[in-house]
Amino acid sequence: MTLGRNGHLLVVLLAFSLSSCQTEDKSPQPHFTTDSRGLSIADPARAVAYSHFIEFRSRYALTYGHTYVVFGRVDANGNMIDPEVAGLAPASPDAAPYVIGHVIPVPATTGQTDGDLEEQYRSASWRVMLSDDEYSNVVAFIRKQQGNSHFWQASVDNCNNWVGEIARHMGYKTPSIWLRPQQFITELREMNTEK
Repeated sequence: MTLGRNGHLLVVLLAFSLSSCQTEDKSPQPHFTTDSRGLSIADPARAVAYSHFIEFRSRYALTYGHTYVVFGRVDANGNMIDPEVAGLAPASPDAAPYVIGHVIPVPATTGQTDGDLEEQYRSASWRVMLSDDEYSNVVAFIRKQQGNSHFWQASVDNCNNWVGEIARHMGYKTPSIWLRPQQFITELREMNTEK
């Protein structure tokens, strides 16, 4: 039996999909907050100079997790005010499109999914405090990306890739899209922040 050219491509895509599932998630990683240059903002007095943020975040799930962004305003104590969520995921809560999406593209949603804002499911996060201009720029990019994203596919057009596009737009380096979400967010932060 021969697979042919399309069969080999399918095997390669399936291998990439499965390779992202081969590691274990760790316990939740601590919260990290920086300015847009990657400089730590540990002092709350310094954080009040910013009223907007984007948070690159991952959460646990029944499978290998999910990567997404949370963005909006913060109060004087750094608490989120009416946060918005954006990410790429299969449009249906059913398992079938998720499974099928490991082979072929399936319809996608780019908004909030179940558990995104619940702290007990957060596995890693990196909050970047933004000026008004920086925030307007990144939100415009997110809205454009939401308007152009119609399909999810696990090995090519997945949640890591989608969030990575936002990070690259902001001038950040990004890790491999085939990492588990917790690893992706942790490495994204480590690649772009002070050591």
